[in-house]
Amino acid sequence: MEWVLFAYRIPREPSAPRIAIWRKLRRLGALQLGDGLVTLPRTPQNQERLEWLADEVGEAGGQASLWFGQPASRAQQRELAERVSKRVAEEYATVLVAAKEAEEKDEPTRKRTVARLRRTLQAIRARDWFDAPERRRAERAVEALAAEVEVAR
Repeated sequence: MEWVLFAYRIPREPSAPRIAIWRKLRRLGALQLGDGLVTLPRTPQNQERLEWLADEVGEAGGQASLWFGQPASRAQQRELAERVSKRVAEEYATVLVAAKEAEEKDEPTRKRTVARLRRTLQAIRARDWFDAPERRRAERAVEALAAEVEVAR
């Protein structure tokens, strides 16, 4: 698998642009490789998103560049994929817990929770490049909660 690497430097002050870039990278599911170096699996969408972020870094007075590459060994490739998958699995686990906790809440709360968790699942799926098995458990838990809300009507 090929990866897109995003190397960037951004001035410390003002801190708002630096924090905004960091948050966007986090939402994309970027994996931190070093200070100012992150990576994502190379897809047209990831490449485009990082190109936009590179423009934002430039507008904030910083520098950014994109690189494409592959790890030198299968072990390194596996390690990168495992790190990405672990983070996604943790996010799915959070959804699963929230769905279970919502079962004890009143109907309006469960209904709002279902809507929120469906949006959350959609965002996580966009970062789930390696099809984590936790995905199906989280989806089933959210749909079971949705079914309870439907039955309660």
